[in-house]
Amino acid sequence: MAKEPIFILGIESSCDDTSAAVSRGEFMLSNVTAGQEVHRLYGGVVPELASRAHQQNILPVVDTAIKKAGIQKEDLSAIAFTRGPGLMGSLLVGTSFAKAFALGLQIPLIEVNHMQAHILAHFIREEGKAVPAFPFLCLTVSGGHTQIVRVDDLFEMHIIGETIDDAAGEAFDKAAKIIGLPYPGGPLIDQYAKLGNPDAFGFPHPRIPDLNFSFSGLKTSFLYFIEARLRLDSGFVEERRNDICASIQHTIVSILTDKLILASRQTGIRTIALAGGVSANSGLRNALQEQASKMGWDLFIPKFEYCTDNAAMIAITGYHKFMRGEFSSQGIAPAPRYQI
Repeated sequence: MAKEPIFILGIESSCDDTSAAVSRGEFMLSNVTAGQEVHRLYGGVVPELASRAHQQNILPVVDTAIKKAGIQKEDLSAIAFTRGPGLMGSLLVGTSFAKAFALGLQIPLIEVNHMQAHILAHFIREEGKAVPAFPFLCLTVSGGHTQIVRVDDLFEMHIIGETIDDAAGEAFDKAAKIIGLPYPGGPLIDQYAKLGNPDAFGFPHPRIPDLNFSFSGLKTSFLYFIEARLRLDSGFVEERRNDICASIQHTIVSILTDKLILASRQTGIRTIALAGGVSANSGLRNALQEQASKMGWDLFIPKFEYCTDNAAMIAITGYHKFMRGEFSSQGIAPAPRYQI
């Protein structure tokens, strides 16, 4: 029988954020994240630099998370870590640390699927906060993934729609790069879009069957549009930045919401959740809230700190796997293409 209370240390290192969190049951005691500024110089994440930064950050981040939680490392019941998907080098740092720490403390090790954890972040308990009822649909959008997932239980998930090429987050960042915004550009597009007219410029919506997405064609169309306008007026981007950002954001958000509406109608499910890094986008949040009012959805949007990559979502997933007795062996290895 597990000792009470149950404390889970979560470790997240799938890309360029090193994060550690400690949960007590379904409640979060700490959630600490260290970013990596070095990637701004290159306009995107450089895998080798990311893994090196993880090696520098992981020990102080874990130490801070445990101290903020007000416990000792000997109080931990298990260590949960991101096994994948993600960058191989980054995952290797988190996996290796988690295995060594669990072995040293002689406590269980729990592997976690990063995308599954984004969805289960909705089950982090807070006073007065409800959690989604099963079944529900989750629109999971990030720099690497865009999916509509039917969630029938905590660990019974089925992808019913996904991108056939690029992810929505990658489209935001690419559009930002085209107009000269620094990495990561998605949040900057959101910032400028608040001051612009979303109907100023029209961009094509891809005609992709069923519930799948595509953003590669939109990126190409946006690039050609900007290049053509700059040939006519070299100051176009500078003068119309707000409208450009509002228009491309409106297009991406419309593509996402249209598919989610279709998924809700096809499945008859009206409980809707949002997850992943792009769920921090204010345009997407506002659009889903508007659709929730029209469609009668029961909508769940995570707190900002649980949108981007974070260890709290790893810890809560680890807790539920702990309660099921689902543990990993010391022979576990990272899985960069880990599927739900």
